[in-house]
Amino acid sequence: MTQTVTLLTDRPAFPLHWAEALERERLRWVARATAELALVAAQAAAVVVDAGSPCFDDDELVAALGFIRAAGGFPVVHLPRDSARTEADDLVHHLCGGLVAHSGRSIGRIARTLARHLDHGAARRFEYVAVSPRADELLVVASSGDATLVPRPLGPDDDGSAIVEITLAADATGATLTLAGGGVVLLEGDVLRARRSSVPPASAAIALDGARLGAHLKALRLRAGLTQAEVSRRTGIRRPNIARVEAGRHLPSLPTLARLAEAIGVSPTDILESADDDAPA
Repeated sequence: MTQTVTLLTDRPAFPLHWAEALERERLRWVARATAELALVAAQAAAVVVDAGSPCFDDDELVAALGFIRAAGGFPVVHLPRDSARTEADDLVHHLCGGLVAHSGRSIGRIARTLARHLDHGAARRFEYVAVSPRADELLVVASSGDATLVPRPLGPDDDGSAIVEITLAADATGATLTLAGGGVVLLEGDVLRARRSSVPPASAAIALDGARLGAHLKALRLRAGLTQAEVSRRTGIRRPNIARVEAGRHLPSLPTLARLAEAIGVSPTDILESADDDAPA
């Protein structure tokens, strides 16, 4: 079944950037005005948000992407090269899972990703099957990009001997495993639906209270006699994003924290340790 991608934009020419790439992947597309965000988020499986639409300042863009995510949608953001916003901050990247488009090349790549995401059968097809670095399990990667570890024994026919050959079925919905002991085990795509990837969320990168870290960052900036505008100039991070961090509304990644620390004249460790010192025991 053909799937549809919604292009959320107030610019009439914007769909021209995406039409060819989406149609190449046999995806339908439909353009909707940004005023229809609530309806789009409730109905669309995948939404490309045009950050060049006049209504989207930094906060409004984050709000739109967050709303789409919270409503169960799959957001993508398109940053036009000719706008003042030439890069996305960490939070935007996180909300979109890194699906941030700039040019024709990135649009083509993201269109292929959307095709995988919207292909419901992809979650039941094997893309890669191999013995895990831990020898008592298999690593299975689905065509959807999901990955899982399947422990051995794989069933009553698995004698525990080494796996000497793995052959994918022609339709990729199964795999035949030949064992050193002479046995043969059939692994079916349903194993991918029964198990979920255990990849930790990116938000777990810094296990700190955002408000406490932001307050310390602000105190260090003021102690250094710097304004948010000056820190923005030194780091290339937009001032509203720095304000969100200092207000505890956004927990930065470690690379971003390092850039902020360098601009202020301290080390990232100073910020992390000072924030941790005030943590409740």
